[in-house]
Amino acid sequence: MSEASYWLIRFENQVLVRFEAGENVFPFGSAADFGHPENPLLIGQWNGRNCYAADFHALPESIGGELMPVRSLFGAAGEEAFFLAGRGTQYMDWYKNHQFCGRCGTKSNMKSDEFAMECPSCKLIAYPRISPAVMVLIERGNELLLARSPHFKPGVFSALAGFVEPGETLEQCAVREVREEVGVEITNLRYFKSQPWPFPNSLMLAFFADYAGGEINPDPNEIEAAGWFSKDDLPRLPDPVSIARHLIDASLQS
Repeated sequence: MSEASYWLIRFENQVLVRFEAGENVFPFGSAADFGHPENPLLIGQWNGRNCYAADFHALPESIGGELMPVRSLFGAAGEEAFFLAGRGTQYMDWYKNHQFCGRCGTKSNMKSDEFAMECPSCKLIAYPRISPAVMVLIERGNELLLARSPHFKPGVFSALAGFVEPGETLEQCAVREVREEVGVEITNLRYFKSQPWPFPNSLMLAFFADYAGGEINPDPNEIEAAGWFSKDDLPRLPDPVSIARHLIDASLQS
């Protein structure tokens, strides 16, 4: 790996970004320039060049730049950098957590023809984990049903969301999650868009839905507060990077 490439360098759960010519970019150079990092993973391209991801246990003094959380990259370096760093983070975590076969315990090897780990003994192949989750924004005229989870930032309300269960369609998941979390029924489910969310390995699939009936009865184990909010008087909303914010903004513009 002698050619110069871009690098997603992770140190203590933050990634290194350099400010060059007024732009935020990933560090550029050969593997030797960065001390020959162990197990670099090719995660895509940046500015037309290969980009590799690697975990560092210590940063060489020669490497300059600024460390920041992946979540902060959206505002600091833009959507493309955020998604590339998110992909790299997921790949690094998956690689670190799948060194051994989950069936027989043998040391696994990275496949050469695809991004997967293969057991040399029992031939079990492990692919990067992706956990699908459904998000639903419920509309009732000029009102939106928003809720907050205890782990949200103070004052933030968002659309409802939950993970898809085995044997369940996305539509079934949406109906079930809404019913479980706030006790209401929905109809006219409409797909909005999806977003990879590397915290840690989700794929968010967002929907609009119309209110069909029932009184709000929050699940105390999941929901701290929930209610109907006028589009003209909304509470604090999620960060602009999130699909929840995209979903709410799209409703406000419709």
